[in-house]
Amino acid sequence: MGTGEQVTPGNRMQSYIEIMDCTLRDGEQTSGVSFLPHEKLMIARMLLNEVNVDRIEVASARVSDGEKEAVKMICRYAKQIGKLDRVEVLGFVDGEQSIDWIDDCGCKTINLLAKGSLKHCQHQLKKTPGEHIADILTSIYYAQSKDIAVNIYLEDWSNGMKDSPDYVFQLVDALSDTGIKRFMLPDTLGIMNPLQVLEFFRKMIKRYPQLHFDFHAHNDYDLAVSNSLAAVFSGARGLHVTVNGLGERCGNAPLASVQAILKDHFHANTGICENKLNDISRLVEGYSSIAVAPNQPIVGENVFTQVAGVHADGDNKNNLYCNELVPERFGRKREYALGKTSGKANIARNLQELGLELTPEQTSRVTRRITELGDRKEIVTPEDLPFIVSDVLKHAVPDERVKLVSYMVSLAYGLKPIASVKVEINGNQYETDSTGDGQYDAFVKALRKIYKDELGRSFPVLTNYAVSIPPGGRTDALVQTVITWRNGDKLFKTRGLDADQTEAAIKATFKMLNIIEESINQ
Repeated sequence: MGTGEQVTPGNRMQSYIEIMDCTLRDGEQTSGVSFLPHEKLMIARMLLNEVNVDRIEVASARVSDGEKEAVKMICRYAKQIGKLDRVEVLGFVDGEQSIDWIDDCGCKTINLLAKGSLKHCQHQLKKTPGEHIADILTSIYYAQSKDIAVNIYLEDWSNGMKDSPDYVFQLVDALSDTGIKRFMLPDTLGIMNPLQVLEFFRKMIKRYPQLHFDFHAHNDYDLAVSNSLAAVFSGARGLHVTVNGLGERCGNAPLASVQAILKDHFHANTGICENKLNDISRLVEGYSSIAVAPNQPIVGENVFTQVAGVHADGDNKNNLYCNELVPERFGRKREYALGKTSGKANIARNLQELGLELTPEQTSRVTRRITELGDRKEIVTPEDLPFIVSDVLKHAVPDERVKLVSYMVSLAYGLKPIASVKVEINGNQYETDSTGDGQYDAFVKALRKIYKDELGRSFPVLTNYAVSIPPGGRTDALVQTVITWRNGDKLFKTRGLDADQTEAAIKATFKMLNIIEESINQ
């Protein structure tokens, strides 16, 4: 696609849009988020190797010694795999300081932060436009003397275009022939709407058709994705995103949402491997401790779950309730929730998945029981279904191959919790103890020891742990614990209910172990 050519929803020319992920820099400005150096490296590895973003912005210069160590680790790794040119660091117009910091880290690209509005230039820097331009040029030429490539942010560009466009043009006029690779245009305060993005971007493209422009959106009005797409529509050649939409205040444009809309609505090319978007979302969710909303597009837990029975019925009849966002595309699968609105179609889908065959009358009785549980706000997982079927049809509950014989957990101030566990597995008893970071952690580590040392088997990985307690403040209220497990390539959930949170988690754990043991012995 030619320089400055616009991408339109009907344009079938396969334009390429660069994706720069800012999770490790802008995303870390989310309140309460601070990645350790090795966590930054793990995220960078997945973004570069598996998700295949074009570039990653990994830090701000001169922040801390820990930040410097993280950048060095990432740059060493990126150099080893031939992708050092994809690693970038935000630097400041501070003479030689930021550039020397970045050079010492082994990074070869600086994203230089200049002022994109007259207000910022005059009131924050206390400088004239000419003085600021002179300072920028000094930094650019010094970076180039160090063989460091330069991209430039025009901070507060959106307000600059609203209030002082002549200043913006003066700045870009002075910098357009200096060898800057990319001019990065941020909506720093998240104030723009798509119509303004269209207007301002087209002015930039018309005046500077030879330049490469990126757009950097913030989500204060919940318009980050819309504004990003308006920028592409107007000729932007790169977009900045973060995993799960992390970022200062309301966050940035989420990687998964931007990718899906670029592909489906704009027919634009990116290098993104869509089937890794869920994996990177879970990794960042774990390291950041910022939970992904269940209804977050693409990566939310519920977005590929049909709840209403009529939808499951429609899926049985030529996929009437499916769109281009098929879960398999993103490394996931469609699920059919069990609850009071499930209906027979949802339950039939789950029974089919489990290999259970019931008569229509039996299915109706199971449906009524699940509806009753839903009315009481109890969560029903697909793994609960065999037990519900057994109960409703008055069969014996499936034999437990794994039984908890006895256990003790102790908690003392200043000491790690200890768990002693005795279990029976397929008729044989095993006993051990372990310490952990919490009572349940100690209990699970003891179980892992039994499975590894006595049975020579791996223990499933806990991928999510959710606790719900009814409101009202009662200390004896029942705690519902829903744990998500990964066993090989299979994900599933089990539920435990008890007045004690640890006991509820233990019940969910033994339900999981029996499900696995049953599948092994079939």
